[in-house]
Amino acid sequence: MRIGELAERAGVSVRALRYYEEQGLLVAERSPRGTRHYTEPAVDRVQLIQNLYAAGLTSRTIADLLPSVDAKVNTPESRDLLAAERDRINTQIAQLMIARDRLDAVIDLAADPISGCTFQPA
Repeated sequence: MRIGELAERAGVSVRALRYYEEQGLLVAERSPRGTRHYTEPAVDRVQLIQNLYAAGLTSRTIADLLPSVDAKVNTPESRDLLAAERDRINTQIAQLMIARDRLDAVIDLAADPISGCTFQPA
């Protein structure tokens, strides 16, 4: 399939696909005229890449993981990399929960004009 069809089927832009190719995350065969052609599994690969980006992984980290994905092997290195990413995400979640709780406190304070309290930043 051509790049436009892959973009449509995977729900990404053509520009994103070109970027993935530049980063070594996606491979296209080229016709004699230079037109990119992708195989059917490219749709799943692009969706996997999108999911990994959505989880906050960098293109470098994704590139490090894809050989294990392609080989369908679960190596100690890939598990360690994924565990480190999971820990990073958990830290971000904890920080976001603290920020949310602080916002809730400000909202509650602002919603209670009787208290006469003024907002004091921490």
